[in-house]
Amino acid sequence: MVVTNISDFRKDIKSYFDRVAINFETLIINRGKDSGIVVISLEEYNSLIATNYELSNRTNESRLDSAIDKFKSGKSFSKDLIEE
Repeated sequence: MVVTNISDFRKDIKSYFDRVAINFETLIINRGKDSGIVVISLEEYNSLIATNYELSNRTNESRLDSAIDKFKSGKSFSKDLIEE
């Protein structure tokens, strides 16, 4: 996570955006007392939206929790993909 203020951000905006896009870092720009902006990469944003969607209904959440429990307890399995 990178934290900066608005003045420093303006001075070196390209560098900050590169760090977010290339290194997948989260950028927080402080704008004063209890105020700020968070900048994340598009890939990270899309991942958060997909996760939010998957957890938005109780059935999906239960299925995901069950799958995670199976994986952690070693009760999962893998399959080879068919190549065409």
